[in-house]
Amino acid sequence: MENNKSFLPEYVEKKLHFLVAIGEYIQLILDTAKATLIRPPAFYLLMQQLYDVGVASLPVVAFTGFSTGLVLAAQSFYQLSDKGLSSVTGLMVAKAMMTELGPVLSAFMVTGRVGAAMCAEIGTMKVTEQIDALKTMAINPNRYLIAPRVIAGTLMMPLLTVFGIVMGIWGGYLISVYFFDMAPHTYFDPMPTHITKFDLFTGVAKAFVFGVIIMTVCCYKGLSTNGGAAGVGKSTTTSVVIAYCCILLINFFMTVSLNILREQISRFL
Repeated sequence: MENNKSFLPEYVEKKLHFLVAIGEYIQLILDTAKATLIRPPAFYLLMQQLYDVGVASLPVVAFTGFSTGLVLAAQSFYQLSDKGLSSVTGLMVAKAMMTELGPVLSAFMVTGRVGAAMCAEIGTMKVTEQIDALKTMAINPNRYLIAPRVIAGTLMMPLLTVFGIVMGIWGGYLISVYFFDMAPHTYFDPMPTHITKFDLFTGVAKAFVFGVIIMTVCCYKGLSTNGGAAGVGKSTTTSVVIAYCCILLINFFMTVSLNILREQISRFL
C-alpha cells in the first residue's frame, strides 16, 4: 500500500504535465494564427524561412526520394519478375511514392534537417532570455519567430514532397531500364490507368499536415526549453522524436480516412 501511495502522486503529476503540455501546444497554434491574421509577419522573415525550409532541403529530399525509388524498383522487380509481373514495377514505385513513402520520408528529412535546428535556435533564444527581450520591445514572438516558420513549412512541404516523388519515380526508372533492361514504355504505361489524381492529392494533403506538425512541435519545444545548454539538447532531441511519432501516427489515420473518403466519393459518382 505504501508503494501505491508514493506512486500515485507521481503518476498523476506526469499525466497532468502531459495535459498541460497539450494545452500549451494548442494555445501556441491559436496565438500564432491570431497574430498572423491580425498582422502577417514581415516579408523578409518569410522569404528567409522559405529558403531555409524549402530550397536548402532540396538536396536531402532529392537523395532520399531517388534512393528510395531505386530500392523500391529493385525489390519489386526481384519479387515480381519470376511471376511474369515485372511490368508493374513502375506502377508500384509510383503508387508507393505518391501515397506513403514520398510524404513520410520527406517529412522525416525536413524534421531532421530543419526542425531540429529550429528547435535548437529558439531554445537557445529562450534560455538566453532573448525572447523576453523581444517582449520588452513590444515584439510579438509568435509573429516574429513562429509564424514565418509555420507558414514556410506549410507551403514548402507539399512542394518538397512532389519533388521527392518525382525523384523516386525517376530513380526507379533508371534502375529498371538501365540495369534490369526493362523497356521504358513498360515502366510508364500502367501509370495513367491505375494512378489517379486522388493518389497525388493524398500525398500532398499528408505533406501539408506534416508541415504544420513539424513546425509547431519543434517551435513549441524550443519555446518550452529550460536548463541551459543541456536543456537545449534535450528539447531538440525530444522535438524530433515527438515529430517522428506524430508523423507516423497521423499518416495512419490520414491513410484510412482518405481511402474511406475516396470510397464514399466513388459511390456518389
